[in-house]
Amino acid sequence: MWLKPEEILLKNAFKLWVTENDNDYFVLQRRRGYGEGAGGLTGLLVGTLDTVMDSTSKVAPFRILHLTPDSQIYWSIACGGTKEEIVKHWDWLQQNIMRTLAVFDSSDDITSFVQGKIRGLIAEEGKSSMVQEEDPERFREALLRFHKWFELPAKEKLVTYYSCSYWRGRVPCQGWLYLSTNFLCFYSYLLGAEVKLVISWDEIWRLEKTSNVILTESIHVQAHGENHYFSMFLHLHETFLLMEQLADYSVKRLFDKESFNREPSLCDPLQITKRGLETHARSEQFRMFFRLPREENLLEVHESFLWVPFSHFNALGKICLSESYLCFASQDGTQCHVIIPIREVVSVEKPDSSSRSLTVCVRGKRALRFSEVRYYERLAGTIRSRCGIASSPQHSASTEVQPISRFRDNPDDVTLMVGQRDSSKAVSTEALMTVFHPQDVENLDPKMLKEKMKEQSWNIHFTEYGRGTSMFFTKKTRDLIVRGVPEALRGELWMLFSGAVNDMATHPGYYTELVEHSLGTSTLATDEIERDLHRSLPEHPAFQSDTGISALRRVLTAYASRNPKIGYCQAMNILTSVLLLYAKEERPFWLLWPSVSGCSPTTSTDRIIGALVDQAVFEELIRDHLPQLVEHMADLSFFSVGVAVLVPHAVRQRAAHRERPSTWWTAFFYDGVKAILQLGLAVLGANMEALISCHDDAEAVTILNKFFDSVTNKDSPLPPTVQQASLSNSDRSSHATVDISELIRESYEVYGSIRSEDVESSRKRNKLFVIQTLGDTTKQKRGGSKFSASQLDDLYYLFKRQHFLSCYWMIDSPALMHHDPSQPYLDQYQLGFQQFSLLFSLLEPWAVCSASHSLSLWVCRLIDHNQDGLVNFKEFCSALDIFYHGSFTDKLKFLFKLHLPPGTSCEYFMKMSGALLTFELPEDGVIRKSPERGRGKVDLQAYLKQWQDEILKKEETIKDLPRINQAQFIQLSKTMYNLFHGDPEEEELYRAVARVTSLLLRMEEVGRRLQEPASPKKTPPAPPAGPPEQGEGEEQREEDSPVSGEVDWSFSFEQILASLLNEPKVVFFFERPVDADARLAHARAQQLRPRAK
Repeated sequence: MWLKPEEILLKNAFKLWVTENDNDYFVLQRRRGYGEGAGGLTGLLVGTLDTVMDSTSKVAPFRILHLTPDSQIYWSIACGGTKEEIVKHWDWLQQNIMRTLAVFDSSDDITSFVQGKIRGLIAEEGKSSMVQEEDPERFREALLRFHKWFELPAKEKLVTYYSCSYWRGRVPCQGWLYLSTNFLCFYSYLLGAEVKLVISWDEIWRLEKTSNVILTESIHVQAHGENHYFSMFLHLHETFLLMEQLADYSVKRLFDKESFNREPSLCDPLQITKRGLETHARSEQFRMFFRLPREENLLEVHESFLWVPFSHFNALGKICLSESYLCFASQDGTQCHVIIPIREVVSVEKPDSSSRSLTVCVRGKRALRFSEVRYYERLAGTIRSRCGIASSPQHSASTEVQPISRFRDNPDDVTLMVGQRDSSKAVSTEALMTVFHPQDVENLDPKMLKEKMKEQSWNIHFTEYGRGTSMFFTKKTRDLIVRGVPEALRGELWMLFSGAVNDMATHPGYYTELVEHSLGTSTLATDEIERDLHRSLPEHPAFQSDTGISALRRVLTAYASRNPKIGYCQAMNILTSVLLLYAKEERPFWLLWPSVSGCSPTTSTDRIIGALVDQAVFEELIRDHLPQLVEHMADLSFFSVGVAVLVPHAVRQRAAHRERPSTWWTAFFYDGVKAILQLGLAVLGANMEALISCHDDAEAVTILNKFFDSVTNKDSPLPPTVQQASLSNSDRSSHATVDISELIRESYEVYGSIRSEDVESSRKRNKLFVIQTLGDTTKQKRGGSKFSASQLDDLYYLFKRQHFLSCYWMIDSPALMHHDPSQPYLDQYQLGFQQFSLLFSLLEPWAVCSASHSLSLWVCRLIDHNQDGLVNFKEFCSALDIFYHGSFTDKLKFLFKLHLPPGTSCEYFMKMSGALLTFELPEDGVIRKSPERGRGKVDLQAYLKQWQDEILKKEETIKDLPRINQAQFIQLSKTMYNLFHGDPEEEELYRAVARVTSLLLRMEEVGRRLQEPASPKKTPPAPPAGPPEQGEGEEQREEDSPVSGEVDWSFSFEQILASLLNEPKVVFFFERPVDADARLAHARAQQLRPRAK
């Protein structure tokens, strides 16, 4: 390739280059130790030096230098990996440059002309290049080494590379780590010892930072049961974060396709760059910290001071600006932070240019003063432009209801119910608690007085720190949450802390539209909702009336329509009932999303991956914070299943009942999943002695169940009737009650050091392990296969990699578009025609078959039982099991069925290919092959009939096979000829098949004459008696169809089997043992190379 001209003072520095050709202006050189005379000590030393110094000469040992006339200065202008490649560049220079150089008189003009010409060639190549890095020249050289060393497809996108050491045992190997979109690669060459490592991101089990006595700090990668350690990075933390992102990207590609639609930087694997990944990570962290909608992206960050009125000093921190929000967080993140929606900004002023300050005025007569902003003018201009966008008709609806400025004075009037105008007929506008439990102002009992005191404390806090979306969040805010939130403010604060207030404000009228659209529809979700409506807090009067039941129905049905992947699941009715008690009807709808998805993103899906991930995270926290419990439980497996799963879910579900959510749900909306984990640890800590004394998981679960039954809220203002219903428990009297507020306070005091960032990092780390473990355990359940456990593991690895290969470099691959998360885990990996053909050609026992492509497509048609154009792992194993371990009869039967209708015709493949190309996703973007949990009617009778057919399905016998006609028999003969191609006994096998076909034809002719002696017959054409011509095996069946007017004839499978059993050579060929291990090893080594070619 052409290189950016670089000056070289010594042509033969250290005698490392040998001149192959030269003229007056150019020199072609070869790196010593490569090519002719390579090897020996010189080759080892030069190779080691090139690898350690990251020299392009390792993969491009040829170069062309430009010689400035009358000077000792040389310029490198081209390099090549082979002599043919560098000679092509040399010839181009001879034909296009040499004649022109003779015209120039000045040597400087000659050099300038050559440099300009080379730069022009590089720029022309760059138009179609994938290189989008800060240093494109150096990155192009690294990309050349990457593809040369690892022989990956040209479409594989290199993201970045680092110098590091790879540890083989206790010996470090200095080399280079290359991180691409789909692979982690390492290369080292030291004194003849070459180390080459290629690991796909979707094969990684663990990815973590570790340290020990030998390695102070390293990155640990576990894949295929092997541990790999990389150390001596210049920026280890940066490298690890990027590796973590790429591994997480590979997981999301399969299990969270919706993320790609929302993230332009991730949707195209060919456009992913290091800068894009870093930007995406910053935006993700920004959204998580400030609890912002998923559509927000971090645009600008500015260091500044913010005047904090309640503390009377300037707080140092960072201004973070996104499309719709202006946020500020103090330097340590705990002192204070504030979120200002752009829609709330009234004006931006620059009062003092000397202090580089600006003042942002928001509605409600409030202002925030930022000082020492380096680029304050640019920031002010950006905010003003964003305000102009925010005042577009899309957001102007928020000012049509009532002025937002009144929110500070009377929040119940405005309540941020944007878009609820004209919806009063269908949507309730009051919280159920205010309707069914109005407060008696004249007669206040002690509990109601305490509620009033809490409300007064919050009002003082609002006066000092602000109220609504631009309120300051400080340590005092969390202290008030722990003490308790009065029921009059719960709906407002839950919306604020969860960020749901922003979702509702930016989607005016969305809930009303969903209600009108979803009511009256009939789905599995709506059926389940109707069954559970009257089981939702039946002791509460609000849900003994049609008002509460109707509101609950509307919210649950609208949410199931919005999120069909989850639809409706158990306990959502109770959770929504509690939310409806304290919030107006539209608010619970927006609160359900952070409530369900915020706890665990995939907990409520069929795969339960999220639940297993959170279980692993909780186990880590138990080891860190409760070591005495871990020491007692030497085997934490049963304890984690019985306790680690129970605690987080019991906290959510039991806290959803009656009055216990008052404090807990506010803490959850403020701190997210961290609140669940903290409270779980506090529960285990409170029961430490009892848990240490238990002997099994059942006893531990019993202890925790009794503990949760004893949790109450002593400050509950509910009426006595509801209190009695909530406390009715026969065992309650025998256990001391535990106040939920005290438990939450203890969780913050003892375990408050847990950070949300660490929890998210642990989730990503454990997600890799959970997914790999899930696949590793479920693939062993595939019974009926004669493959050994290790062979099945290798086969699954190859199939899974081939599935991901179809997704690596294609945005709209059939396997990715038709991915169905409702299917069992192993059935989610599927191959289309092309991918199946590539993998089958590597594993078929007849490696030299001359019609391998056609045979693989016919096999794909036969084993594709549901006719969807995709083959899953079970179907793939069933076919290979016959080829590897089947008897002669089984293999012949399989080949016979390959040629039955629709047989080898192209109709099926054209039909399925057209279906895949014209396929349209459902409205929700989720493909399903099982009954939906979301919208749309489901034909249950069709599913029941399908299940009944599978149960009644009997094993097929040879007598059940139909007869094969003339064209099909001729094609079967050609297929066997192709299988014999390249065999040492090829000629004898050809003759044996010819004898069998001739015998069958004579038998058919004699049979017809005996049946109809008076009818004249035409002798059917005999199939070829020798091997087919090149390419004949891939002809279409139409060319072999009988001529019009010929008499049809056919054979049964029994006739063909009986005839071939008389040919020992043919029987031995098909019963010859297949070395499965060798074929699997060959496939592993060659799987990526067909794409590279």
